[in-house]
Amino acid sequence: MDDRYGRDVLAQPRRTKPRAPEVAAERDLVVEDAATGFCGAVVGWEKTYAADLVRLEDRHGRTRVFPMYPAAFLIDGAPVTLVRPRGRGPNAPQTIQTASGSRALPKQRARTARASRIFVEGLHDATLLERVWGDDLRAEGVVVMSLDGLDNLDDALADFAPAAHRRAGVLVDHLVAGTKEAKLTTGVGPHVLVCGHPYVDVWEAVKPASVGIDAWPTIPMGTDWKTGICRELGWGTPQDGWRRVLGAVSSFRDLEVPLLRSVEELIDFVTEAPE
Repeated sequence: MDDRYGRDVLAQPRRTKPRAPEVAAERDLVVEDAATGFCGAVVGWEKTYAADLVRLEDRHGRTRVFPMYPAAFLIDGAPVTLVRPRGRGPNAPQTIQTASGSRALPKQRARTARASRIFVEGLHDATLLERVWGDDLRAEGVVVMSLDGLDNLDDALADFAPAAHRRAGVLVDHLVAGTKEAKLTTGVGPHVLVCGHPYVDVWEAVKPASVGIDAWPTIPMGTDWKTGICRELGWGTPQDGWRRVLGAVSSFRDLEVPLLRSVEELIDFVTEAPE
């Protein structure tokens, strides 16, 4: 019998968005990150609790790490989902050799310092960059300078006098809309790039598992963050806590993706300046 109450034959057919095909992220496969336009060859992979990561290297030797989200990459302009190649177990050969994940270069003297600089908020930020990106910074001749507080940014930039051939990159903690940090970094000029991460302090950009905790505690406003963290975790003084945090970081694998992407974007920005 005919179903008088069946589906309306004049109704539009249901359409489902086609899924992007999965492509194995084999070494030297060239892809483009759909969000940033960064194009490069696959040089390594890493698995984190949040997502699988792939590291790409462009034709200039610059590398960046990207989460392998569905349809996050393009091959010949078409969206694809990268997946880790089969058989890449823990004993597989690794192409990632430096702490930042870049290919290690032959031993060489540090390059003469560029005119461009990267500014960070404090000594802990500078030390963490040296721990993970030190090899890259020396190879590129990039000097990292501490502001001793973001309140000093305007004076530091005025003294530095950014120009087309001497760019300034600025790494900012807790760069979230509406915060003091966001207000202090507006109107910095055309030769300055500000990148940041959402964490209250650079300590919090270290993965909790790397420092042996389940999560970073929430510290109430009005309490010094580092002091509150050390009190909650029983780490002693902030100096004791910093030694614990720094000792837990041996490579990019110990850091959260927002910090990784910001630092690598800043390195790209200052090394692209004409010399």
